Amino acid sequence: MRRLALSSRTGLAAAGLALSLSALSLAAAPVQAQEAPFSPRQAPGRVLVPPGMETSSTSAEFRKSLVPTVVRVNAEIISDGQTVKSLGPRRSGTGVIIGPDTVLTIGYLLLEAEQVEVVTATGKRIPATVAGYDHPSGFGVVRTVVPLDGQPVELGDSDQISEQQKVLTLGHGEPEATELMVLSRKQFAGSWEYMLERPIFTFPPVNNWSGAALMTAEGKLIGIGSLIVNDAATSQQGVPGNLFVPVNLIKPILNELLANGKSKAPPQPWLGVATEQVRGNLMVVRVTPDSPADSAGLSSGDIILGVNGEKVSGQADFYKHLWKTGPAGTTVPLRVLKDGDVRELPVRSMDRMDFLRKPRGI
Repeated sequence: MRRLALSSRTGLAAAGLALSLSALSLAAAPVQAQEAPFSPRQAPGRVLVPPGMETSSTSAEFRKSLVPTVVRVNAEIISDGQTVKSLGPRRSGTGVIIGPDTVLTIGYLLLEAEQVEVVTATGKRIPATVAGYDHPSGFGVVRTVVPLDGQPVELGDSDQISEQQKVLTLGHGEPEATELMVLSRKQFAGSWEYMLERPIFTFPPVNNWSGAALMTAEGKLIGIGSLIVNDAATSQQGVPGNLFVPVNLIKPILNELLANGKSKAPPQPWLGVATEQVRGNLMVVRVTPDSPADSAGLSSGDIILGVNGEKVSGQADFYKHLWKTGPAGTTVPLRVLKDGDVRELPVRSMDRMDFLRKPRGI
């Protein structure tokens, strides 16, 4: 059976997967509670090679030519911010240059940021501000105070990306892009009131994923790195990989983010509750202090049975019913099993961004 020794980027990914789990927080971070380290059946530092990955479809010269398209994004967070405990007071990840002074990255790096700095591939440090953040997609946009010396990338069409397609990923500080394969486009529901219908799951897993670029073999941007997961495939369990947010989700709202800091769409109702599927039940595993769920009396161990009279069967079902009740501020009727009793619990939702400290710039 063919095996592939991982690069330094992929070889460290197992450790990154375990570390990423501890960052889960309702108020902030997109990391799955149910994620787990690699299976012990896998040899350390080695993973099975999917069919078609034995040879590269791009030249080393081309992969190196993409390096100027990415930057490092450093963020200093407000000291009393809601996300400091889970994500830390200092954050660093990758951003992708999409305009002369504009960088696209993953939004959780920027939540409650007080200071932002961009470091180009040439080492130039440039002060920046948070131009916008979109919770439904998870994207964040940064603008630098002076033009960047890097190379803007063209946005590709992420809807056209399919399983088994070869793609490239690139994180800041890397000498060249790494070739990956798309494993699936399955739905993803996180525990922190977040869901994507068709994210891009890739293999093998890489470290340095936060904000990393995902590109076509022609160098067009199709996704931004968000997570490392232990179940990236559709038909096979326990295959680790990364989740990238499809770039098509930013296209309709990019100008709105740059102009207003947010999308014009009404904000989704946010409760501040983390859930997990436990023995067929949707169990509350964490409630954000001072959140709408906390104020309504929801607590860990409660079972969510329904939303607005509709039964829920899992996280995706829960979110769909929750978000169709109305915009942020809507009172959401929950049916919960609490201390052995079925109760009707009205929860006055809110805009998640109103719960967090505003980053500088928006």
